[in-house]
Amino acid sequence: MSLDPSPKPLQEAAHSGCAGGCSAAVTTTVEIPAAADLAQSDGVPVFVIPTMDCPNEENDIRRAVAGIDGIRSLRFQLSARTVSIDATTDALDAALAAIRQAGFSPKAVSPDQAATENVGVSELWRSVLALGLAVGAEALDFFAPDTLPFKGFGMALAVVAIWLSGISTYSKGVAALRRGQLNMNALMGVAVTGAFLIGQWPEAAMVMALYAIAELIEARSVDRARNAIKGLLDLTPETAEVRQADGTWLEVPAAVVTLEASVRVKPGARIPLDGQVTAGTSAVNQAPVTGESIPIDKVAGDPVFAGTINETGILEFRVTAAADNTTLARIIHAVEQAQGTQAPTQRFVDRFAAIYTPTVFGIAVAVAVLTPWLLGWTWTQALYKALVLLVIACPCALVLATPVTVVSGLAAAARRGILIKGGVYLEEARKLRVIALDKTGTITEGKPRLVATELLPSTVPESQVLAWAASLAGHSDHPVSKAIATGLKLPENGLTDFVALAGRGVEARADGQLLILGNHRLIEERALCSAEIEARLQVHETQGRTVTMLASAQQVLAIFAVADTIKESSREAVADLHRLGVVSVMLTGDNVATAASIAKEAGIDDARGNLLPEDKLAAIEDLQRRYGPTAMTGDGINDAPALARADIGVAMGAAGTDTAMEAADVVIMNDDLRRIPETIRLSRRTHAVLWQNIGLALGIKAIFLGLAVFGNATMWMAVFADMGASLLVVGNGVRILRWTSGSDFR
Repeated sequence: MSLDPSPKPLQEAAHSGCAGGCSAAVTTTVEIPAAADLAQSDGVPVFVIPTMDCPNEENDIRRAVAGIDGIRSLRFQLSARTVSIDATTDALDAALAAIRQAGFSPKAVSPDQAATENVGVSELWRSVLALGLAVGAEALDFFAPDTLPFKGFGMALAVVAIWLSGISTYSKGVAALRRGQLNMNALMGVAVTGAFLIGQWPEAAMVMALYAIAELIEARSVDRARNAIKGLLDLTPETAEVRQADGTWLEVPAAVVTLEASVRVKPGARIPLDGQVTAGTSAVNQAPVTGESIPIDKVAGDPVFAGTINETGILEFRVTAAADNTTLARIIHAVEQAQGTQAPTQRFVDRFAAIYTPTVFGIAVAVAVLTPWLLGWTWTQALYKALVLLVIACPCALVLATPVTVVSGLAAAARRGILIKGGVYLEEARKLRVIALDKTGTITEGKPRLVATELLPSTVPESQVLAWAASLAGHSDHPVSKAIATGLKLPENGLTDFVALAGRGVEARADGQLLILGNHRLIEERALCSAEIEARLQVHETQGRTVTMLASAQQVLAIFAVADTIKESSREAVADLHRLGVVSVMLTGDNVATAASIAKEAGIDDARGNLLPEDKLAAIEDLQRRYGPTAMTGDGINDAPALARADIGVAMGAAGTDTAMEAADVVIMNDDLRRIPETIRLSRRTHAVLWQNIGLALGIKAIFLGLAVFGNATMWMAVFADMGASLLVVGNGVRILRWTSGSDFR
């Protein structure tokens, strides 16, 4: 089972005008092992790149390897700072060389190691030391006598500060310029070098040091969003208590536990692996997987999921999934893959950035060349203002605005048991105008229950009638009979001459009486029906109930109504959808009367029954024409055509179900329909934050561009404008992690 989307071909990679500059961490060159020795994920080598932490650098790497034949695909995981390169051996070697030439240092790792790689503490200390030296250079320039020794010492401090904080920026910037690209590293490198050459060496050092520190802060802020989902991994214990061949229990690493092994979990402990309970009873908190806050009672035969909490009793279970293929692991993997897909807003931002950066660069060149002639500025003044514009030019905040917000939204949804398989679905959910709902298992419980019992006048005591009904129902395998037996909760009495009547019911003798338990047809065949009974049956049938009757040889003794009951959460969910302005429609293969009855009880706007899979597909197309964007909920199997045709396909109750997790765009891990309006609210909130971030990024840039050209903006101000805007949008995007049930954006 794999949740990986098809890897993006190189030619489909998005291109941003600002490509890089989201991390100023200093790295060292790492020896690349031979292809045969590389760590692999699904057969594809995996590399960690410590300074790759935003879409800018991803685009940088895509451009660096774009012209290499033999590369089949690249798969980026920015959350782990990794790239998987599917390529021939020769192409892989060429790709690694091109990545190093682009200013990055790839290191072969295993997928598990990749998750632990982070920007180290050493980069922070280098940047802090550089800032101290830059402050020293500023102090010397301001307080020291204007003599050659002091100037020389100040320049030396500035050079060391620039080297400590900017070596990574320079290396990636030079590589970008060599390729004819304008990214943040290239712009910063040119600006700092230019400032140094025109005598602004204290300011050049300070700008580079502040830039490096701001980048580190930004990287850690971004990590908060990206690592939010990874925090779920910490919920899974590293060890499991496994039964040995001699009957003893031994604690072993969870990663080495084999399928079908018997595992024991004590009260208060987390369940280490997916499995099926074989012994014991307990209440299990499944919130990490399904988002349910109320513990679920578990008995023999029930599934349990890794990362959930065993609260009350000792459970023994049979392992059904390896540690790397548990439901929780698949959720995390799917969210990580979803982070690599571009949302619509991200594609817009990338197209905008591709125009914005060259435009501002052109303005900077015009300021440097034309203003001495047009405005009478000195060449030094003109060049300085142009350098300030270069620092402002890169839309780093703009490019960061979308991925951080989307990743935060995906993580917030996963915490609620909502698995959204890409930023496009997270954004597009806000546009939904109609929700098509499957009936069985979505709106209803999906299993029949006894909902009404009517005893007809007779000389037989009530207790005797119910005992007979329970006995006959208990001897039948029919789902309706099982529902009656379960609902009555009475012990079975001895029966003789038991006979199953195909398509009608059952017959037996009890206490010397010939009894039948069957449907309307059987009662009519035995000539026991009457106008009164017909009227009673009509009442139940109009409500979509299945009616079964108990009768003796002389008369009908009792009427039992069985129905697939509505979940309590369904009514609330439908009402919530209506408050959001979303139309609800039921699509079911059940009969029209049942569909209408269930729809009325749930408050659904429209009900359509007797639908085959192809009919549901046609219904989805009709709803799209009438209302617009349409979602379909189903089990991911029988409703596959409708799920595929809908704008967003939603699978319900997919915890532990591989097929449903594969089939749908949005997966609700439990059977709670209320998660759908929650998804719409989260989508609206995410969209609002996205455009807040874009407005912040562009607004701050516009203000400082104006100050740079017509005012007295300095390079310090330019750095704060660029990195301050980046930190603002990151912080605003991360707010979505605090999203909770029922919250709306304000």
